[in-house]
Amino acid sequence: MPTGSGGSLDGLRVLVSGGAGAIGTAVCAELLRQGARVVVADVRPPDGDWTGVAAPPRYEACDVADEAAVGQLLSKLAAEGTLPDVVCCHAGVNHEHPVTDYPMAEFDEIFRINVRGAFVLAQSAARLWLERQVPGHLIFTTSWVAGVPWPGIAPYAASKAAAVSLMKSFAAELAGAGIRANAIAPGIVSAGLARQQWDTSPEYRKLAQQAIAVGTLQEPASVARALALMCTPDFAYMTGSVLTIDGGCSLSMLG
Repeated sequence: MPTGSGGSLDGLRVLVSGGAGAIGTAVCAELLRQGARVVVADVRPPDGDWTGVAAPPRYEACDVADEAAVGQLLSKLAAEGTLPDVVCCHAGVNHEHPVTDYPMAEFDEIFRINVRGAFVLAQSAARLWLERQVPGHLIFTTSWVAGVPWPGIAPYAASKAAAVSLMKSFAAELAGAGIRANAIAPGIVSAGLARQQWDTSPEYRKLAQQAIAVGTLQEPASVARALALMCTPDFAYMTGSVLTIDGGCSLSMLG
């Protein structure tokens, strides 16, 4: 696995699913700044701030819940000699409804992308690493709500708990082949649905302020820096673990 030294990611090949979202874009930008070669797999191209990077990431249109599409993408990268060293199963969606009124169509969408999509991508990458007898690293994006109930997002929280379980299974079954799996668990990030609720709902803001021990929303760059750190040689002995970087949200008893 090509890496630099002293925490550098020079030459490291990283694929990020869902890299076109607000957090995903921040992750890609940080990886690029540290010298990684990044491929974004998403249903839409990234539109981020690439200040400080030599070039934007490579974009590949891909529905990560589509087994055939994912297989074709990874096979293409392998044939080009650019099979990723690290695969970030980051793509995810969320919706908010009371648990008694949650539409099943949105429930199914969450599990299709957050759980099936993560599994399909991780499985496809692991198969190619095993076939070529090379090491690899899977990084799943979970959340602090995987272990703490939060009103209005029950299916999302369940999907993130499922991601942790999947990660541990990949880690346990593939460690002997040099394939590691870990997860990162952010807190309440200033992006997407959380940012929208923070800006528009006084009730949500009050509850979130009570939950965030450090007192402020988490910036996407905070998540990006932590994930990039997990890609460095300094974390090479870590597998089957969740790096929780949530400002103390998981200490909350508000659920």
